[in-house]
Amino acid sequence: MTQLINGIQSGTVIWLLVALFIIAVVYRGVRIVTQSEKHVVERFGRLHAVLGPGINFIVPFLDVVKHKISILERQLPTASQDAITKDNVLVQVDTSVFYRITEPEKTVYRIRDVDAAIATTVAGIVRAEIGKMDLDDVQANRSRLISTIKSSVEDAVDDWGIEVTRAEILDVNLDQATREAMLQQLNAERARRAQVTEAEGQKRAVELQADAELYSAEQIAKARRIQAEAEAYATSVVAKAIKENGIEAAQYQVALKQVEALNTLGSGNGSQTIVVPANALEAFGDAFKMLKGNK
Repeated sequence: MTQLINGIQSGTVIWLLVALFIIAVVYRGVRIVTQSEKHVVERFGRLHAVLGPGINFIVPFLDVVKHKISILERQLPTASQDAITKDNVLVQVDTSVFYRITEPEKTVYRIRDVDAAIATTVAGIVRAEIGKMDLDDVQANRSRLISTIKSSVEDAVDDWGIEVTRAEILDVNLDQATREAMLQQLNAERARRAQVTEAEGQKRAVELQADAELYSAEQIAKARRIQAEAEAYATSVVAKAIKENGIEAAQYQVALKQVEALNTLGSGNGSQTIVVPANALEAFGDAFKMLKGNK
């Protein structure tokens, strides 16, 4: 009886050991990888495989998941580095870089501290690119500078299995002396523009005044020309009449004018006394004679 019990206990222990072994094999042989990660598997200390998201199977006790790498996009801490522009101005540039790991096997086995390596690479590229540009170009062409930095960083980290998704220049700071000099230059430029605007305004006012005076002179000359042409025409008419009818036509016109003047004087309102000179009567007589003669 005792031997039977001992046999049963021994068999139970064996089954328990087998069950534990099976559980251990399943536990070590099945790997579930989340969507945001990739696992690097080594066999006997060497790279064997890279496990992607989902259920994966490895050889228990031979294969080991050595590294669990997040493939989410990462942001490097904001870094500041000094740089000297082409026109010898010292600037402090604040940069930030976003990246993600696309090939974990390269990142794990080719670089120890990827964040520090990228930060050092960015600092060198920023200094090199800003050294090719004047300060005004750095301020005005920031988007082009960002694009150049991103492209250069991508080329530099390509062997590390990294994709640079974005690079940003957050700020470009100047030292106090340079800021004061730029402020003085800006104020001088504003004063110059104000003087130029004022001078242009005065010039325009003088031009408008001259145009107005020229227009007035032209109109006066035009009026005088028209008046002279009218007087010349009248004179030519009178001269033609005298030429055709002799001196009698001229006397006739003078007599008519005298008659018209007396009629105007006599047509006033109220009672009044009109003293007519003796030669006025002769004028009436001459006018009547000429009228009869013309008829």
